[in-house]
Amino acid sequence: MNKLKLIIAREFIAKVKNKSFILMTFLSPVIAIAMIGLVAFLTKKNDDKVKEIVYVDESGLFLDQDFKSTKTIKYVDFTKLGVDETKKKVEEGNHYGMLHIPKIDSLETLANSIEFYSKDTPGLSVIGSLESKVNTKLRGLKMQKLGIDEQKIKLSRIKSDIKLFNFSGEKTSKLANGIKIAAGTVAGYLLMMFVIIYGAAVMRSVIEEKTSRIIEVIVSSVKPFQLMLGKIIGNASAGILQFFIWGILLFTLSTIASVVFGFDMGGMQQANLSPEQTQAIESMGNDKVQILIQELYKLPILKLFLLFIFYFLGGYMLYSSLFAAVGAAVDSETDTQQFMMPIMLPLMLGVYVGAFTVIDDPHGPISVIFSHIPFTSPIVMLMRVPFGVAWWEILVSMLILVLTFLAVVWLASKIYRVGILMYGKKTTYKDLWKWIRYSA
Repeated sequence: MNKLKLIIAREFIAKVKNKSFILMTFLSPVIAIAMIGLVAFLTKKNDDKVKEIVYVDESGLFLDQDFKSTKTIKYVDFTKLGVDETKKKVEEGNHYGMLHIPKIDSLETLANSIEFYSKDTPGLSVIGSLESKVNTKLRGLKMQKLGIDEQKIKLSRIKSDIKLFNFSGEKTSKLANGIKIAAGTVAGYLLMMFVIIYGAAVMRSVIEEKTSRIIEVIVSSVKPFQLMLGKIIGNASAGILQFFIWGILLFTLSTIASVVFGFDMGGMQQANLSPEQTQAIESMGNDKVQILIQELYKLPILKLFLLFIFYFLGGYMLYSSLFAAVGAAVDSETDTQQFMMPIMLPLMLGVYVGAFTVIDDPHGPISVIFSHIPFTSPIVMLMRVPFGVAWWEILVSMLILVLTFLAVVWLASKIYRVGILMYGKKTTYKDLWKWIRYSA
């Protein structure tokens, strides 16, 4: 036990003293906040840029009111100049593009004959906006031809709004599902990313010690199982420390940003919102906004955080034992590729199940099964937690994960104890199977 403690301490100290670890620990929160700020700044700049689109309407069906300018798009009528002259002006000038509406009697044929010319490939949002305007106009004209009263059609439209309640009578909102999906997805993706990063760090550490022949000296004093377990726990401890430092730094930096720049990090001040955002909130109604705020407060943040730590440790230790076995079986990092795919597949499967199944039906059989399979449960269960999961389900999932970790560590240690002393031979899956069966 004392030797295991020494190995854990050695790995932990070696990790936290590493320059790249120190640099990324303190720079990552700064980079994250800077990236968010940069994206917000560039988005604002992009929204502030006005795109000027000219149109040539040879059909005579469209009016100026059909092409109302917005905050980001300005429409200019160049019909009098003609198509050829307008093309030259757009090509030589700073216009975003030209919309050409030809003279065709059939509305159906006209709908598929409208053309847009631009120097560069136009954005999907721009084309979508143009198609929406054209479709609205042509639909109205088609209704007139068929003798359909468009005003009556508009009046006949009814939008339902189903109220959501649980059996205790508590009111919820459809908007809350979006928040739960976002919270679960972020937690799942972060866990996958950290498991890969720290697991690969264990593998590289084993390869470095093996290639430098230091491992031969170490295993003369300690058992290979203790060495592998010490590496895994030491790196996990460094990862947990890094999480806490990131949390403190993110809280501190966000607080400083709110004081220096006068930005309210805790709430949404209507004065700082754009007119479109203000209108969207007002259109939601006070009741919906209140329900949304209540749902934010009802999110199991503490539960999600504690389970994130547990599933990170469980998932990390499970996969790190496999990474360590792979590191012991090869002589260089380039030789690891053939063994990495079987390890990465369950992680990728967990992400896909979470993205396509949990979001659609968090309590369905597929979601429940994969939240208990230990190789996918760290990701899938975290995605399910915001939707409400019974404690007995979580405990069963945690127990299965711990038992599987112990079994995988036992199997991986069999590969590890033979592989760390093997040099100069390219390892195959057949060799791994022999090492597992080797009982001496």
